[in-house]
Amino acid sequence: MQTAHLDHLILGFDRALRVVSGLARASRPNPALALQENELSEQEKAHSAGLMRVNHVGEICAQALYDSQGMFSQTPAVKQQFAHSGIEEEDHLAWSAHRVAELNSRTSLLNPLWYAGAYACGTIAARCGDAASLGFVVETERQVAAHLSSHLEKLPVQDQKSRAIVEQMRQDEIAHGAAAQALGASDLPMPVKAIMRAMAKVMTTTAYRI
Repeated sequence: MQTAHLDHLILGFDRALRVVSGLARASRPNPALALQENELSEQEKAHSAGLMRVNHVGEICAQALYDSQGMFSQTPAVKQQFAHSGIEEEDHLAWSAHRVAELNSRTSLLNPLWYAGAYACGTIAARCGDAASLGFVVETERQVAAHLSSHLEKLPVQDQKSRAIVEQMRQDEIAHGAAAQALGASDLPMPVKAIMRAMAKVMTTTAYRI
């Protein structure tokens, strides 16, 4: 029993290192690969890079959340859903990192902090039971989908590559929330939702620049 627990810890630590160091691997083709790179001004490039850096941080957090919630979930069906969603979120992580690099920028310098904070939140949610944990997913994905919709409005119209990635991410996040809802998610209290929005605001504002 202790050996199995130690193995889980080692695997989890290895995964965290790979995530924050940018070694994510996509299982699906990047939706932007077939699109032409249109000309962007330096200001537009910087703006797109900032938005995609925010999205990359969101995916860092998603990896931490799904890893922690999956580890502490109580039923096989819930564990399987977290694992499936985590794979698609890793696609997002790889795609957004690639796009940030294409825009001659870098990912957030605070990625280890973002991962650690999200992992703690996911662990707390999972310890409250599967229904509450799934409810946390539903609310998280609802907020993320709204956030991505706002990025589709803010990205330069000619930045078709970034827009294609964000749109696919948005569709996936909606599907993840629906899957969690179907598994029996409970509705979170309004104060918890408000705290989640406030935390997300801090993250997005900071990650755009750092």
